[in-house]
Amino acid sequence: MMRLAVLLLASSLAITPAWCAAKCDSCARDSHGRIQRSATAKHTFERSHPCPSTGKTSGACSGYVIDHVKPLKRGGSDAPSNMQWQTREAAKQKDKTE
Repeated sequence: MMRLAVLLLASSLAITPAWCAAKCDSCARDSHGRIQRSATAKHTFERSHPCPSTGKTSGACSGYVIDHVKPLKRGGSDAPSNMQWQTREAAKQKDKTE
């Protein structure tokens, strides 16, 4: 209810709150329209931050995903310093609010 009120107020003032911006217009995109990711940055993160469930520094990490602390669509960098391991469940919850 509160978000609806904020959206109505924002639309009447012709401003858009940061949390409801549609997408990053300046971000490079792949052929499917998704923001391009750096495989090198991901591998660098994995080597320096082993998987919490297996301890491996490459390959699949059961139950976890690599998350960007500041989302790419909000101007976050695709760099190891902006990445963290996150459980799949926590990622689903975070994705609902981004």
